[in-house]
Amino acid sequence: MTDLARPTRVRRPKPRAGRAGAAVAWAVLVGAVAACLLAPVLWPLDESAVDLARTRLAPSAAHPAGTDDLGRDVAHRSLYGLRVSLLVGAVAALVATVIGGLVGAVAGTLGGWVDRVLMRVVDTIAALPHLLLGIFIVAMLRPSLGAVIVSIGLTHWLSTARIVRSELLSLRTRPFVDAAIAGGASRARVITRHLLPHVLPRLALATTLMVPHAVWHETALSFLGLGLPPHLASIGNMISDGQRSLLTGAWWASLVPGLLLVVVTLALATLTGRWRDRLDPRVRAELHL
Repeated sequence: MTDLARPTRVRRPKPRAGRAGAAVAWAVLVGAVAACLLAPVLWPLDESAVDLARTRLAPSAAHPAGTDDLGRDVAHRSLYGLRVSLLVGAVAALVATVIGGLVGAVAGTLGGWVDRVLMRVVDTIAALPHLLLGIFIVAMLRPSLGAVIVSIGLTHWLSTARIVRSELLSLRTRPFVDAAIAGGASRARVITRHLLPHVLPRLALATTLMVPHAVWHETALSFLGLGLPPHLASIGNMISDGQRSLLTGAWWASLVPGLLLVVVTLALATLTGRWRDRLDPRVRAELHL
């Protein structure tokens, strides 16, 4: 084949807008996490302290985001609330990944009737509204930090189970797996040395993609009064408490925590989306990266 006939692969430059968006997302996420971690050191105040002499104060130099109907500083409580929401989201996403990974691994490895039964269970649970199922679980366990984590973990593992199962079913037909079995490798060795290394990056990606969903799920439960205790600062509790202040014109009590939640979760979703595009070769091929 001559050089003229040989097909050439055109490498398209990566868009600068994507790089700029990722840089902004990194800056927002790192800044938010640093502010949440350093808030107790730089701002050692009680986020639940009540000061009835300073209720519903508009944003000012003393209170950059104003105060709520109990005189609590909105900016200070928003940082503490975001820290709690991110912690709940990360732990709940990890719990959901472990559950989904185990179910998907069993279904994809054993196959047969075990696979069919587990997938029917997954389809049945997926047919139920996640929020209603989460409310039922929290109501059974009583609202608390652990109940919220369990609720999110038990309602968000379905997609991970399907991803792991489909990946294992695809890997089982690869030539390197047949070669390992022909070489005398046991089933346990094939799973631990040849299958799991290919699945772990998917699990890590599924965990990071699940964190924003878990944060919003916790916010919804707290907003409905079924999440974290009312005295504990969280984004959902603050938005729920801010409804009373809206009628008096104190819009900042609910707008500031809600805006902070939207910005941070959008930044996290942007970064995980770029990681997904880099990790999945099929997505990279579609985008010509």
